Amino acid sequence: MSDVSPEVNSVSSVNSVSLAARITRAAKVARWYARGVVGADAYDRYLEHHTRTGCDVAPMTEREFWRDKTDRQERNPTSRCC
Repeated sequence: MSDVSPEVNSVSSVNSVSLAARITRAAKVARWYARGVVGADAYDRYLEHHTRTGCDVAPMTEREFWRDKTDRQERNPTSRCC
């Protein structure tokens, strides 16, 4: 038989679930932050803006968006790392 009472087992399983939930949440926040820092979320922000402003034209595809973005950066260089 186990020396640990069922109450202690249930408390430890609740703590492990909440620990797993906290780790998952921290990973999601870290991913969100990293995508924002490197600009990987630009297309998602473009789609949100497009939807929010009610544009009459269809949004660009992701491929079109990134092509347009890099073309604009090449035509109008600003300070950047590379």
